[in-house]
Amino acid sequence: MIDFIQSEFLKSAVKPDQYPASAFLELAFVGRSNVGKSSFINTILNRKQIARISTKPGKTRLINFYQIRFRRHDSEQIGFMNFVDLPGYGYAKVSKKEREKWKEMIAIFFQQRIQLRGVIILIDIRRKKDEKDEIMLELAKKMEIPFLVVATKADKIGKTRIPISLQNLQKEFYLSDEEIIAFSSKKKFGIDNFKKWLMKSIL
Repeated sequence: MIDFIQSEFLKSAVKPDQYPASAFLELAFVGRSNVGKSSFINTILNRKQIARISTKPGKTRLINFYQIRFRRHDSEQIGFMNFVDLPGYGYAKVSKKEREKWKEMIAIFFQQRIQLRGVIILIDIRRKKDEKDEIMLELAKKMEIPFLVVATKADKIGKTRIPISLQNLQKEFYLSDEEIIAFSSKKKFGIDNFKKWLMKSIL
């Protein structure tokens, strides 16, 4: 397993020339506005507000970079990686022009950031397949970037419904058992499964 022992905000960016120079691998987080992306990052890092949770979905228009120190349980060595919080997409109250800008921003990041080693695609476990989530998934597959689909807000449905909801999402997105997990920031559910995927697929 792995422990995140320190995390800090690096900078925000829009264009590639604003990205921070880094020798560390990066893990990107992407999802619809209000899917719980900031809550997910805060929970797995055991920080209250390193990733700010907006009260107005769709307002985050920047790519936010965080530097993470971690230690593997099977080693005393300290490792480093970056988390990259990409802008939320698809919020209805944001103009189509703004949504297109965000789409372009995310696509450019995927194409040009050579440090990118994995993508976490967050979806709401209560929702059905969304075209924009599918686009992100296909982009990761096309570029052969390891990915994990995280079904957030699992505390919003009954425990017995979680496996059924995951199975339905697997069928809709054509995912294997290892490519999707359920998660709840409120119940701290799914943290270990995320870490296991990270260890197996990225580190």
